[in-house]
Amino acid sequence: MSTANMLTAYNVKTKEKNVPIHDAVVSRTAKGGYIAKGNDGKGNKLTALLGEAKALEAIKAGVAKQDW
Repeated sequence: MSTANMLTAYNVKTKEKNVPIHDAVVSRTAKGGYIAKGNDGKGNKLTALLGEAKALEAIKAGVAKQDW
């Protein structure tokens, strides 16, 4: 898993930026967007809104699972 394809998010609890998302699952939102949900490896939940290209790239690279 390369760092270029790694999904990252802002951790609200610890106020850290660009935290890698572990066990990421990409879902479609009601309005047709994409959202990645997972954790930071320490038990804190993370979510990140994604564009279509980045979401599909993460799924193809095996970084995230598809949920639709």
